[in-house]
Amino acid sequence: MILLLLIGVLALSVPMFFTPRNLSNILAQTAVIAVVALGQHLVILTRGIDLSVGSNLALATVLGALMFRVNDNAFVVMATMLAAGGAVGAINGLVYVYGRLPHPFIITLATLSIARGLALELSIGHTTMRGMPETIAVIGGGTTYGIPNSFFVVAGVATLLFVVAKTMVWGRWIYAVGGQPDAARRMGIPVNGVIVSTYVIAGLCAGVGAVLLAGRTEAGSPLYGNLLELDTIAAVIIGGASFLGGRGHIGHALVGAVMIGVIRNALNLLNVNAYYQLIAIGVIIVLAVQSDVLRNHLEGRMRVLQAARVQ
Repeated sequence: MILLLLIGVLALSVPMFFTPRNLSNILAQTAVIAVVALGQHLVILTRGIDLSVGSNLALATVLGALMFRVNDNAFVVMATMLAAGGAVGAINGLVYVYGRLPHPFIITLATLSIARGLALELSIGHTTMRGMPETIAVIGGGTTYGIPNSFFVVAGVATLLFVVAKTMVWGRWIYAVGGQPDAARRMGIPVNGVIVSTYVIAGLCAGVGAVLLAGRTEAGSPLYGNLLELDTIAAVIIGGASFLGGRGHIGHALVGAVMIGVIRNALNLLNVNAYYQLIAIGVIIVLAVQSDVLRNHLEGRMRVLQAARVQ
């Protein structure tokens, strides 16, 4: 409802906003945030967080660009980026779970720095490594009937994760682990495996985002993905997920990502300074988290009142 209201206000107040070209730009610009937010969403459902997604994406694009120099096959280059993303995600999950770290913040903060450093080292001093296979350029930067191809990729990934989360036992396990990890463990749910799997998927989503961004720019860069973790966390929280775990919907995470894209696009059309855009996103995160705290408080009060009525 908030997104629809925001679009309505902008359509009336900013003449260029509701043009087909601008709407297509919003979808294209939001695609990377949206697909990476899908993986972040699963991690947050298990009471975790992945701060490395931006650096992971940058490293994946650099490795993809390096692979393109020795093998220009599009599928090999895409597989390289996906494998790189999944590997970083697996490291995050395995070290967090089996290293018995107190919080995933620690390992994902470490891999944020490590992945960015590797990307800078492997790029051989280049801030931009030009060149990508034509197929990847079409996927990331092409359009079909005026709709960005990246939109169809995001829709495909979202549909796959939605079906898996809603129809498979693994999806119910994620919500159980995030809601009550101790109870889930007593029920025989493989809690450690579930948690690791969410970080692997988050890494793979970062790899998909790398394919989309590398295709759109036809390049890889160690500077890509800067503050992407902020955008994806904001998208998930704006979409109604809770940092306390066990609450959230994939569709809502996409709505949060689109809302960020709409806000940034509107600020650009209004010639608002880029620094103020960062401030706006930060304020939105605070408001979203505060609303989650208020919602949990009100739900707790309602449960107390219902218990009192039963007695």
